[in-house]
Amino acid sequence: MYSLTLGKVSDAIAHFIGLLHTSIEEARQKQAFESFKAHHAKDPQLEDKDSPVIKVDASHDLENFDPNVPYLGPAPVLEPWSHWTHVELNPPHIPIPGDDSDVYYPNFKAGGGGSVSYSSSGEVVLPTIDPPGSVAVLLNQEIRLDDNDYVSVGGSGLKFTPPPVDGTHLAALHSEAANLSPIDDLTMPGSTQEIVALVTTAAARLNDFNPDGHGDANVFALKADVIEGTYVNGVLVDDDAAPKLKDYADYIKDPDAQFGKDDFSAKPDSSDFMGKWGDGTVAPSVQLDAGGNTVVNSAVIVNDWASSGVIATVGDYVELNAVVQINAIADVDSIGKALNDWTSDPSPNETFNIASFQRIDPGADAAPDPAATPDFPSYYVVTQVTGDLIMMNWVQQYSFVMDNDIAVLASSGVKTMVSTGDNVAINDLTLNNLGYYYDLIIVGGSVYDANIISQMNILIDNDLVGAVNGFESGAGQISTSGNLLWNQAKILNVGQGNDSEALPGQYKTAADNLAAGNNTLPSQILQDDAFSGMDLLRVLYVSGSIYNLQFIKQTTIVGDSDQVALAMNAVTAHPEAQWTINTGANELVNFAAVVDVDGAMKTYVGGQAYSDEILIQADLVSHEPVLGAQNPDALVNEAVAFLADGAVDSGPDPHADHASVPIHSDTGATDGMQSMIS
Repeated sequence: MYSLTLGKVSDAIAHFIGLLHTSIEEARQKQAFESFKAHHAKDPQLEDKDSPVIKVDASHDLENFDPNVPYLGPAPVLEPWSHWTHVELNPPHIPIPGDDSDVYYPNFKAGGGGSVSYSSSGEVVLPTIDPPGSVAVLLNQEIRLDDNDYVSVGGSGLKFTPPPVDGTHLAALHSEAANLSPIDDLTMPGSTQEIVALVTTAAARLNDFNPDGHGDANVFALKADVIEGTYVNGVLVDDDAAPKLKDYADYIKDPDAQFGKDDFSAKPDSSDFMGKWGDGTVAPSVQLDAGGNTVVNSAVIVNDWASSGVIATVGDYVELNAVVQINAIADVDSIGKALNDWTSDPSPNETFNIASFQRIDPGADAAPDPAATPDFPSYYVVTQVTGDLIMMNWVQQYSFVMDNDIAVLASSGVKTMVSTGDNVAINDLTLNNLGYYYDLIIVGGSVYDANIISQMNILIDNDLVGAVNGFESGAGQISTSGNLLWNQAKILNVGQGNDSEALPGQYKTAADNLAAGNNTLPSQILQDDAFSGMDLLRVLYVSGSIYNLQFIKQTTIVGDSDQVALAMNAVTAHPEAQWTINTGANELVNFAAVVDVDGAMKTYVGGQAYSDEILIQADLVSHEPVLGAQNPDALVNEAVAFLADGAVDSGPDPHADHASVPIHSDTGATDGMQSMIS
């Protein structure tokens, strides 16, 4: 026997030849089939007209008629049952920034227990209720925006190289503002033990806080078992008299307004275009908008995960409601003497700290009729959570916006409009935890219930506006302030957790029975006035503790320190040009609301009961001069340099964090920022 071994090349050739033969054979078969198909068409076959054979399968025999059919009565009517309770709407007022309409949240009230159903034989059928699970929502929203621009417009032939904005002043102001808050350094808990430590630590720090001795800061602090009403910058006001954001914030009053919108939307008459728009002899002007930033943090939490008409805890009951609001601003501007004849916008900076505390008692309008015969439940059902029940929403919103611009401006005989600000940054969150309602919750451990809101606005708006030697202008207007800092918070509690009673003996007995695995309740519990009018009592037993923590922290930091040099066109001066400079008008808004639905008309506590509500509001205004006492015009002249003819300026090299705009014009007819001409 002989074997033949082919090399790789020979093997490939052999396979190729075999494949080629196969293709040829397929082509031949196709040709033969086409010929056969054509021949078949000439001799059609007749169909078989014989009747088909029908196959019948009757494998089932029919039985004789049987009249003895037993009578089945109608099915029993079963009333559907659900653990959801009846909801009545008694809306508290919670405004949302950016919305002119009022937003309402329902005031949940106990609907009078559940109902029982009956079997066909008339026996009582008790429903099965579900226990709640723990819920923990951890959210972090963060915005970081750097919009540091370098602009040269108008053909001045100058390069503006001032020193960069010193970030240490912003850091110092932030540190000083943080020192006003006793809870600024709280971190998110990672266990039930850390939740207890956070609540107790926050309560101790807030109680020990002293509003005095904080330098230039204006601090207001209020501590009480219960705080009711609305406080604006430390003053109690009627809810209707509280300031509304829509009356102060431009982005709400005119949300469609844009820089130069009216100027760009109108189209000139083409027949008179040169006479009104482009001959360079009519009303040359320069307008700079280097501020106008809008930064908003908005968070709303509604917690109705596990509520009840009565809460009975064997251990302690700790309740804490706290709001801390801080506004800090530094607005020390340096304006050159060359602008003394200009009109200064008198709009001042405005700061608002607005906090509302409200409590709704579901049993306030449910007093029984003394003449009526009390009707108490005859049945109860029990469900259980083994261990702890956690209801935690931890929300942090941070916004960092830097808009430190450098600009050298001149008039080239046309209408020049430059915008280096007008940034908008928004964090927005609405969180609804909607779960279960029970008539009675028995807790084998303790209850920790805390709602904490911390808000902080920090703004640095230290501007420098000066002119180089020889600068002249027509009418001018400058605005370097007009900033708005707004903190608004609301805590709404539905329930009577702050007015507790000692744990009655029958509730302690019930807790001991449930802990031992016996779901029997003493009959005295069914006779509690809170359960009057109910048919069925729905009971939740938590063998551990309940941890209810709602936490919102909002921090807004904006740096808008602009440095502007005013000059003349290098080819053709236009001293008649009109000027408008705006480096302020920033809006910093924090809005937070917590709606905590406990639903309890009665709270029984076997251990210690602690309830505290605390409000801290602070305003900090820094007057520290950042640019020294030098003349801004002198500073500008020291920081400018002439460019060689035909050179292209890429911006000041020392400022790597500033976006550079290469601009240079010898004719004065072009606009480095490609401004709209009108």
